[in-house]
Amino acid sequence: MTDTRVNLLGLTRPQLEAWVLERGGKPFRARQLFHWLYKRGETQFEAMTDLAKAFRQQLEAEAEVRLPQVVTRQDAADGTIKWMLRADDTQAFEMVYIPDGTRSTLCISSQVGCAMDCSFCSTAQQGFNRNLTAAEIVGQVFLAQKELGFEAGDNRLISNVVFMGMGEPLANFRNVVPALRIMLDDLGFDFSRRRLTLSTSGLVPQINKLAEEINVALAVSLHAPDDELRSQLVPINRLHPIAELLQACWHYIDEQNGRSVTFEYVLLDGINDSPAQARALAKLLKGHPAKVNLIPFNPFPGTQYRRSRPESIKAFLDQVLKGGVMATVRRTRGDDIDAACGQLVGRVIDRTTSRLGNRNIAVVVENSAESVS
Repeated sequence: MTDTRVNLLGLTRPQLEAWVLERGGKPFRARQLFHWLYKRGETQFEAMTDLAKAFRQQLEAEAEVRLPQVVTRQDAADGTIKWMLRADDTQAFEMVYIPDGTRSTLCISSQVGCAMDCSFCSTAQQGFNRNLTAAEIVGQVFLAQKELGFEAGDNRLISNVVFMGMGEPLANFRNVVPALRIMLDDLGFDFSRRRLTLSTSGLVPQINKLAEEINVALAVSLHAPDDELRSQLVPINRLHPIAELLQACWHYIDEQNGRSVTFEYVLLDGINDSPAQARALAKLLKGHPAKVNLIPFNPFPGTQYRRSRPESIKAFLDQVLKGGVMATVRRTRGDDIDAACGQLVGRVIDRTTSRLGNRNIAVVVENSAESVS
């Protein structure tokens, strides 16, 4: 028999209020539920003692709080933790926790696999199966807090959440945006908008739509200063070239009163790491609200690429800074458990007949730019 109970983790506060009202309850009950879920980390309705007994019984019959199931957990020498989480009987996705002094970042996934086919990314080589639901996305944060020992009244164990795990977040717009709203809600996880980062490979229509919907930190996978090279590394560039992408980025900042866009740039030895390319990158971004995050390439089995040499990384950084653009080099974390940037693979059965690769640029992004209420 199919379980028809709704997973409350997938509902924003207005959606939860509507769900409670449909069942004859009052809106304040939804606020109480939100508090129990996100402020106290409670998953059992019977423990929510300030809810009426009849309402708790109704919740038991019609709702649940279902977290992703842990398949494996790996702990790196530097304190990084990687979890593989079950999507169904055959597939899995991954999330990563990265502690760094007073800052702690959770890197979460938005899809099982990815259809963007970026050539330097291990996730992209697995193909794509499906979008994660809003409940599966929110459930990653909820689960990570439990795994890390969260108790009611604790200081936050996770200071930052980044959508930099498996998948292209903006290709799952209809589930990612509600999840972000729950994370921002002051009765939810109550993250600052500056501590929630959405990273995209450059889906321009969805960036423009995001500007109408929600205010979070925006990161963009750039990886090249010209269209010819970027189209090889990031195939979505063939649909939305750099000039169009940058226009969408500046529009997002204008609409959401943001501080800047972070441009991610994976450094590949002999491919995109020359001083001339660094100067071209700086010229592209100078005078705009931009900063560059340089990422030493993290290798994976079968890749054709190599990490840039330390001296090349330093020279590239120096040229970007001299060009008047803020830039930093990301420190590699968790590479001994394949948890570093670009190394997440999970377990994916590819159901796409075409991907954004050299063979065919046509791809369907299902409902990706729909408004989310």
